Amino acid sequence: MGSTVKGRRRFLEIILALALCGTLVSGRGTVSEALADSLSSVGGTLPHFLQEPEDAYIIKNNPIKLRCRATPALQIFFKCNGEWVHQNQHTSQEYMDQNTGLKIREVTINVTRQQVEDFHGPEDYWCLCVAWSHLGTSKSRKATVRIAYLRKNFEQDPQGNEVPIKGMIVLHCRPPEGVPMAEVEWLKNEELVSSLEDDNIDTRADHNLIISEARLSDSGNYTCLASNVVAKRRSATATVVVFVNGGWSLWTEWSPCSVNCGRGVQKRSRTCTNPAPLNGGAFCEGMSVQKITCNALCPVDGVWEEWSEWTMCSAQCERQRWRECNAPPPRHRGKMCEGEGQSTENCTGGLCTQNGKLMHDVKPQSMENSTDVALYSGLSAGVIAVVVIIVAITLYRKSQSVADRAEYHVKAHPETLPANLHPNYSTVEGKKTTMIAPNGIHTLMKTQFKTSAVFGHLGGRLVIPNAGVSLLVPHGATADDTSWEMYMLINQEESSAQSEERCEILLGPEITYGPPGLNLSYPVAMTIAHCAEVSAENWNIKLKRQTKDNKWEEIMSVDDESTSCYCLMDSHSCHLLLDQPGCYVLVGEPITDAAIKRLRIAVFGSMEASSMDYSLRVHCVDDTPHAFQRVVTAETSRGGQLLEEPKMLFFKGNCLSLQVSIQDIPQFLWSIKPFTTCQEFSFTQVWYSNQQPVHCAFSLQRHSTSTTQLSCKISVRQVKGHEQILQVYTSVGESEKETVPFFMQADCTVTSQTGAKAFKIPLSIRQRICTTFDTANAKGKDWQLLAQKLHIQRNLSYFTKQKSPSAVILSLWEARHQDSGDLDSLASALEEIGKIHCKSLPQSPDDKETDFTF
Repeated sequence: MGSTVKGRRRFLEIILALALCGTLVSGRGTVSEALADSLSSVGGTLPHFLQEPEDAYIIKNNPIKLRCRATPALQIFFKCNGEWVHQNQHTSQEYMDQNTGLKIREVTINVTRQQVEDFHGPEDYWCLCVAWSHLGTSKSRKATVRIAYLRKNFEQDPQGNEVPIKGMIVLHCRPPEGVPMAEVEWLKNEELVSSLEDDNIDTRADHNLIISEARLSDSGNYTCLASNVVAKRRSATATVVVFVNGGWSLWTEWSPCSVNCGRGVQKRSRTCTNPAPLNGGAFCEGMSVQKITCNALCPVDGVWEEWSEWTMCSAQCERQRWRECNAPPPRHRGKMCEGEGQSTENCTGGLCTQNGKLMHDVKPQSMENSTDVALYSGLSAGVIAVVVIIVAITLYRKSQSVADRAEYHVKAHPETLPANLHPNYSTVEGKKTTMIAPNGIHTLMKTQFKTSAVFGHLGGRLVIPNAGVSLLVPHGATADDTSWEMYMLINQEESSAQSEERCEILLGPEITYGPPGLNLSYPVAMTIAHCAEVSAENWNIKLKRQTKDNKWEEIMSVDDESTSCYCLMDSHSCHLLLDQPGCYVLVGEPITDAAIKRLRIAVFGSMEASSMDYSLRVHCVDDTPHAFQRVVTAETSRGGQLLEEPKMLFFKGNCLSLQVSIQDIPQFLWSIKPFTTCQEFSFTQVWYSNQQPVHCAFSLQRHSTSTTQLSCKISVRQVKGHEQILQVYTSVGESEKETVPFFMQADCTVTSQTGAKAFKIPLSIRQRICTTFDTANAKGKDWQLLAQKLHIQRNLSYFTKQKSPSAVILSLWEARHQDSGDLDSLASALEEIGKIHCKSLPQSPDDKETDFTF
């Protein structure tokens, strides 16, 4: 009976197994899960999986394998997307577990890319295993099969940044889309960055790289690296620069006075090293050197006082006297008095007894000597008194004679007076007196040295004709939808910019530009002619600006670094970059006696009221176009003609006067009126002329109306200094036509230009230059190299604060070359820069060759 039951049970299992196998072999039909679940579970255990299928990714076209391993199991089949996988797609094997003695069955199938791509369902492609045993079935986990990929382009590349030291660095990275999702790593200079090694760096925050406090060592090239099972992708490289802004060190002590005697200069300095600017950090604002004037006390040598009275004759027949070195005493390294301070002599002429008493039978020689001295002293005093009386009378008579002749000469020839004096005669109680009024013939016509124009976004230029003064308004200085009526004028009144101690002199005219509320995106470039022979050893040149309360403040010293404004000194002009309207002036403080300012010497001539009289007027004026233009205006008003090309004279600040003389006059044709052959001006008159002309005149008289030609020489020289000779040859006939002075410029009527015609550099070229050199890249900050090649090599810290350093540099170039109009120097500079880059830096595919065609 028992054997019969066992046999039936075994038979049933075989029939069910064969039925199931027949169904799987016959096609893609499914086996009824109800039938499989109906198998009874009597004793033993259900199949359990030793290995279940795992999620997998198909890489490119390579199929993947899914594997199941279970025990005890009669059969294992895969079911994918709800359908049974065909039997012939299974690979099965069976082996015995050595530890448990149980049979283990392992089944494997391949899943291809085509199978996954052909499937279209609400979820991903999936497969599971179903294992059968005597007691029933067991299902494995679902394994998902996906096609792996990784796009090429990052959704967000990291961006380079310039960060101050101890600032926070945040680099964002969003990797390309991919399956499975890409993992992100960061490279710094091609080396892996790990946040586990540095607590200051965090690379786990949503793929971003965060550095809490930037250090100098954190500067570098950072790359975001995304990878999955398919590929690796690199982002664009982001350059991070950690910079340090400069800080001033403490001021040094004031240096000793630059001279041992007289007026000199003391300096103190500080350096931008606390800390020094690094990696493009801002340079310190303000001046690195301060200068003040000092007066070194000159050595005073000691001088003896008068001798004291002799002492009484001593018992040794001697007497003494003293003197002290106190008239004055030596001071300030002066020399001590030479000689003795004490004198001793015998008071009896050598006739002294053994007891120290005089011998009464001999008359002392000293008494005879004292009588003679008294006699001669009386005679000398009488002679000296007579001589003094005679000299006094003589000088009084000469002074009266000179005064009378001077009065006559002033009345007859007022032009011989200095520029600031003019005679005005009046009668008081019947007696003729001469009053000197402060305003002379050089009280100029109130010529309006002013120009204005309306400027928009394209900019332009203002010019004061024949004055050496211009203003360039760069392209983009004003907003697109804004226009300003800008003006520029020269102050005609006497300047108050010179210091009260008169240590400073004006080197050019006062210039005002406006309007006051002007709002500029880029600084304007102002050009002002000056009269200084520029030398850092001899001059301390400063730029001053007038405040609202009409006082003057120093805004920069030309030799120092400054970020508020810029001054570039050429031999005859200075070029200023200014972002604030106002009144500006250039002043100079001489440091040594070798400081030189240039004078322009010109001679004019005109007939006087009498047809026989002719006047030569010599003007010595600061060598600036504006100052000379004022002379021309005054001479034109009185009919004067320029007789000789003006010449330049170096005038030193050594306190020596200026002499003007007339020479080689044809004596048989002309005569010169008295006291006008040579005239002299004090150093103060010339040195502090403040752009006003120093003027003298020579009055000539021809002997005959038939004399129509005049030839002579005018000599102008500084005592012990330079000399200039002006050769005069002119016709003095009344019918001579007035000539136009040759110095007038061709564009003397052009006062303003707006738009592109005002600039030498075409706008398209200018924009390309700015785009190229303003961009910081691996080649460095190229605008600095541009400045160097254009010979702008100092105070570069000013340009670092500008929105476009290259644009401001080009504005300075425009102002400097406005007269020449030659673009060769700029083209040559760009060509040199191109050659430097080609030699020193390898070209990458992304680099574009910089080519500027003029």
